[in-house]
Amino acid sequence: MNGSSEIWLAVIAVAVAIMAVIQVGMVVASLRVARRIGRIASELESGVKPLIAHLTTVSSEASRAATMAAAQVERFDVLVSDFSNRIDQTLTTAQRFVTGPAREGMAIVAGVRAAVSALQGLREASRRRSAVRSAAGEEEEESLFIG
Repeated sequence: MNGSSEIWLAVIAVAVAIMAVIQVGMVVASLRVARRIGRIASELESGVKPLIAHLTTVSSEASRAATMAAAQVERFDVLVSDFSNRIDQTLTTAQRFVTGPAREGMAIVAGVRAAVSALQGLREASRRRSAVRSAAGEEEEESLFIG
């Protein structure tokens, strides 16, 4: 072999050695990065697990609160409906209590008015008859009067 081919062979050998060192360095760096990523992932997982558990608890409490609120709204609706029905019944009873005797009272007043009106009619008829009789009696007296 010649001197120049040995030089090129030495250059190639050095380049291969440098590439091997770089590759070993990359593998070591990759392992370190992988360990860091593993630690970060486990820290993240250990930090996120309580957060997820807390969120699960909060969501179950929110669900329970929503269920309780819906039940309270339903109870309130039943209470208001019952209250409204009772007020309606009370007003109906009060109206019957007031209007029933009022109608009867108005009927009695109308009957008394009719009776008074009838008595006034009889009195006026009696006055007319007596007026007619007295007018007829005066004519008889005048016809008997000579003079």
